[in-house]
Amino acid sequence: MLSFFKVYRYFFVGLAIVSAVMIYFFYQALVPQKSLPVFGPSDVNPELVDSTVQHVGKNHRIQDFKFVNQYADTITQLDYQDCIYIADFFFTTCPTICPIMTKNMEMLQEKIKSFPNVKILSHTVTPEIDSVPVLKSYADKHHALKGKWNLVTGDKKEIYYMARQSYLAVKTTTSSELYDMVHTENFVLVDAKRRVRGFYDGTDKKEIERLFEDIKWLVENDKNK
Repeated sequence: MLSFFKVYRYFFVGLAIVSAVMIYFFYQALVPQKSLPVFGPSDVNPELVDSTVQHVGKNHRIQDFKFVNQYADTITQLDYQDCIYIADFFFTTCPTICPIMTKNMEMLQEKIKSFPNVKILSHTVTPEIDSVPVLKSYADKHHALKGKWNLVTGDKKEIYYMARQSYLAVKTTTSSELYDMVHTENFVLVDAKRRVRGFYDGTDKKEIERLFEDIKWLVENDKNK
């Protein structure tokens, strides 16, 4: 018996290797592969979307923009070119969900600090209150890193249309004031091609973990898509 195995040892070794490879590929075929959807206006709650773009599907892209950050620097889409980023909407005097969202964004910033092409873009929905000095004070309080996390203000109309036509993240109010907004708790994940890839509850730490995992997946797997 021993002599039999000795004669055919290479055959059995080869058979074992082939079997291991087959088992590996069979396992890979059975395990669901992670993927992230590409969201368009037609995929989300119509209350969050401007009526002019509600029909748009998978070809949706974040529009060009121009705002001013906490350092009084002009920030445009070029500052986020080829970058993955997280967008949200807030205001510094918000007493309810904003403090939680901002604290969680601060925690997320720490997690993405080592990723040079992952950034954060926070838009105020009350630009008449949140001036550059106010944003600077708020940013410093929450340790926003220069070049990593921009808190921006600008023309209210432009913020409104970016929120509802691009990021799909803000509701209108019953107020008679033009371009009045009610922001949601959503953190919006945008890929390097300016496509919306996910929405996350910015008040929920488990959602922040899910967001971070999706960011890592985009960094590692979505370069050529």
